[in-house]
Amino acid sequence: MDAENTLKTPVLVLGATSLIGRHLMARLKDEGLDPVAFSRRPPPGDACWIGGDLKDPDLAERLPVTATVFSLSPIWLLPPALPALKARGMARLIAFSSTSRFTKTTSPDAAERAVAAALTEAEQAVEAWCAANGVAWTILRPTLIYDESHDANVSRIARLVRRFHFMPLSGAGEGLRQPVHAEDLAAGALAAAHAPAAADKAYNLVGGETLTYRVMVDRVFEGLGKTPRSLPMPTWLFGLLMRLAKPFYPGATTAMGTRMGQDLTFDSTDAARDFGWSPRKFHPRFAAP
Repeated sequence: MDAENTLKTPVLVLGATSLIGRHLMARLKDEGLDPVAFSRRPPPGDACWIGGDLKDPDLAERLPVTATVFSLSPIWLLPPALPALKARGMARLIAFSSTSRFTKTTSPDAAERAVAAALTEAEQAVEAWCAANGVAWTILRPTLIYDESHDANVSRIARLVRRFHFMPLSGAGEGLRQPVHAEDLAAGALAAAHAPAAADKAYNLVGGETLTYRVMVDRVFEGLGKTPRSLPMPTWLFGLLMRLAKPFYPGATTAMGTRMGQDLTFDSTDAARDFGWSPRKFHPRFAAP
């Protein structure tokens, strides 16, 4: 199948209001394409938008005719919607998953293990269904996604730094990270859709450099115009701090401390080869509050 030709028809973006979605919609418009957004709330700007949910019983009737589908919604929502998308002409699918599929399988947090299992099951279901129904698929698994002041990862650190002027670390924070910008992921998704070599493959997408958790935190301080002030502490003390902080920061878990010392790294050599993946290095810049 010619991947270039599928992009000449209107393109459907599922989850267009997601972190990556707003960047992807802008890039599609810049290419002169005609993206249609499908999401529960309208995206910013004047995008063509269809309100809805992938769980809607009349999904096939509400979707536009399209050949290329970008799925930015949680991938576990995608398998039940595939027949409706195929009925409306889908021939090319680019879907986002996460490297959490691998990094959270042995997490001490049951909810995180459940997420890893859901990602794995959904990826397998998407691959099997597409192979059986003649749809060329690409699955993209980002590492730690950031988008200054919008994400729930790096920007959470920035919020803590702004409030307390220091950042607690579990141990020395020596675990390796590869933060990747949402705008780069949008560019990568579009490049993969254009590249015939990317069909029927899954890729781990990492940022432009590998650095320790502590260095990543230091860069956040610098992006806020502040002098880095990390506070290493024993793992047990960090765990206690997270339990105390949970009422104020629902995302705080003791598993966060465990991962600070773990290397969560992947290789994107195949993505660079197949569709020119070349993301930026990690130097976030945060606007004044």
